Amino acid sequence: MNGPKHKFCTKLSSTYLRKWWITIVVAAALIIGGIVVACEFTVLIDAVVDRMVALRPGAKTFGWWAKPPVEPRISLYIYNVTNADDFLSNGSKAIVDEVGPYVYSETWEKVNIVENDNGTLSYNLRKIYSFREDLSVGPEDDVVIVPNIPMLSATSQSKHAARFLRLAMASIMDILKIKPFVQVSVGQLLWGYEDPLLKLAKDVVPKEQKLPYEEFGLLYGKNGTSSDRVTVNTGVDDIRRYGIIDNFNGRTHLPHWTTDACNTLAGTDGSIFPPHIDHDRILHVYDKDLCRLLPLVFEKEVMTSNEVPGYRFTTRVGFRRCGQPPGQHVLLSRGKPSCSPNGLFNVSLCQYDSPIMLSFPHFYLADESLRTQVEGISPPMKEKHQFFFDVQPKMGTTLRVRARIQINLAVSQVFDIKQVANFPDIIFPILWFEEGIDNLPDEVTALMRFAEQVPPKIRVALIVGLCALGVILLLLSTFCLIRNSHRQSTLHLEGSNYLATAQVDMNKKQNKDNQPARY
Repeated sequence: MNGPKHKFCTKLSSTYLRKWWITIVVAAALIIGGIVVACEFTVLIDAVVDRMVALRPGAKTFGWWAKPPVEPRISLYIYNVTNADDFLSNGSKAIVDEVGPYVYSETWEKVNIVENDNGTLSYNLRKIYSFREDLSVGPEDDVVIVPNIPMLSATSQSKHAARFLRLAMASIMDILKIKPFVQVSVGQLLWGYEDPLLKLAKDVVPKEQKLPYEEFGLLYGKNGTSSDRVTVNTGVDDIRRYGIIDNFNGRTHLPHWTTDACNTLAGTDGSIFPPHIDHDRILHVYDKDLCRLLPLVFEKEVMTSNEVPGYRFTTRVGFRRCGQPPGQHVLLSRGKPSCSPNGLFNVSLCQYDSPIMLSFPHFYLADESLRTQVEGISPPMKEKHQFFFDVQPKMGTTLRVRARIQINLAVSQVFDIKQVANFPDIIFPILWFEEGIDNLPDEVTALMRFAEQVPPKIRVALIVGLCALGVILLLLSTFCLIRNSHRQSTLHLEGSNYLATAQVDMNKKQNKDNQPARY
């Protein structure tokens, strides 16, 4: 009589148990999913970022790279010599007056872009400079007195030549009325003026030794499209090579220095770097005028005005000199020594043998003796003279730049040339400049903020959500199983009692039926 009911209850209990065991499995899967998200979500996001930043023609990031939506500016400060005559005739210390800034806005565009089969892009860089008188101390017509760089370069190079050549040079300079200092406008100093020595060289120097320009200017030939052909890695095949120079004018290495480590071109142009940057990364920036890669190391974490977090990378020390430990012999050139005082870098090999020395402004991070060779240069200040790049670490995009460099002329005293006989051996400062950008457009920074802020929040939400839901289901399933087990025990006990009572009643009835009838 109770058999079918008992079987039905047993079947119902089995279904009930199976349902909650399935729930336990789902709960465990959710918890494991939360653990997987905690461990692997960052890898997934990094893969998405890698695909997003790689230079693919047609992509938005490619457009930003090809034509940066920024307005870089270059500010120049010129050391105007105020006692040129006394310096030459009386041996007085040169006195300079820093004049500036003279500000130019720039537009950058990569043109003649060609996609190569090996995961690289080749291009020429177009830079257009526009004078900003509203941001400058005066017009480009302002007149300054500076060392005559073509003349002093020629005399310094002749120091170890035959004596009759030096005497002949002195006669030529006397005829042409060339003097050690020139009075030129700011515009002429930067963009070019006709120099009698260069004009003479054009007529008498053999064709293979002629300079590629007829005028002299510190920025001569730079306002327009560069003839240099640059090839960079897209990062599509290997994100670790993203933006890294593959070759420059067909060269994979520089020809100037004695080691491959110093001649390598494995750096970027400074606008982008391989993403996922940490504090231990050393960034390398290549510029043709530096003749080398410039290593930058992490200094501190920063926040831009657009609320984008970044890492500041800067130079740890000034430009290096000869004789440093192995691996730092970047100043040992092929064919001739190019040693320079600490804090200076000899770039004569990139400047047609002109004795140009680069430093940071006001000889920041250089020997103090260099600054005191002339009067009028204030002590360097880190806030005004430091060279740095602020980089968004997740995407490797440059947020803010202050590329600050000072141009100096290494003058050698040559007694046989009367025009410079009283010009002592000296590192003479010419000017310093600050080139950089302050902010990126909102469209770019919005993407960076999203990449920096949203994925971590999604990761935390997924971890908490999956694990919390899994724990809740696990606890609920456990509770229900325990309760069901208790209920089954109770039902089993009640069933046993019921059967025992029924058995007793049945026995009593049987006993009653077996008793003889009494009449």
